[in-house]
This record gives sequence, structure tokens and C-alpha cells, in this order.
Amino acid sequence: MESKLCEKLCQTCRTDSAKMNAEEKAKFMQELSGWRIASLQGVEQLIKEFDFSNFEDALQFTNRVAEIAQQEGHHPALVTEWGKVTVHWWTHKIKGLHLNDFICAAKTDKLARETD
Repeated sequence: MESKLCEKLCQTCRTDSAKMNAEEKAKFMQELSGWRIASLQGVEQLIKEFDFSNFEDALQFTNRVAEIAQQEGHHPALVTEWGKVTVHWWTHKIKGLHLNDFICAAKTDKLARETD
């Protein structure tokens, strides 16, 4: 079942936009599979590793995630290695999690399902 988050578009986020509260994060985490919330250098991020059989497939996935990022105007940290891509979504302007991060994580999951 596809997440309803995939149907949404990222919203413009400003430096005074509110970070998601615990209840909101818990609600949207239910729509994601395999993602975790971690605090890196004091900033909460959504993180997930995607496995591939070789570097070329990992690189193609990275490029397709980059296309999503450009379309949404919301950009992750992407670490591409042999057989693995680690994706970090967070909102730079608010130094934390926003609805946009959950939307992009859901779209990343959809992309991964399409490339299987």
C-alpha cells in the first residue's frame, strides 16, 4: 500500500516554520518503512539505507533521488557507496524535521519499489 504522503508536494518552508512535534512524527513514521529518526550534530533527520547489487545501480538510484529533490525543491544528503545509498532528509532552514521530509522519504521509498 502506497503512502498518502507520496501524493503531497513540498511546501515552502521558512526559518520560522515549526518543527514537527512528537505526535506528528509518530503519525507520519507509520507511513514510512525502514526509516529511522536520528539526531546528528543536534539536528533530527530521517535516515534510511538502500541496498543494491553493485555501484552502478546505487549511483542510478542516487541520481533519481536527486531528480525528486529538484522537483520538490528540497534536498537531502546522499551517501553513495558500492551497493548502498544512505539518504538523509531534514529541513535545513529549521534544523529539524518538517512535513516536507516525510513527503520526500515516502517518494524515495516509492522510487526504491519501482527500481526493484
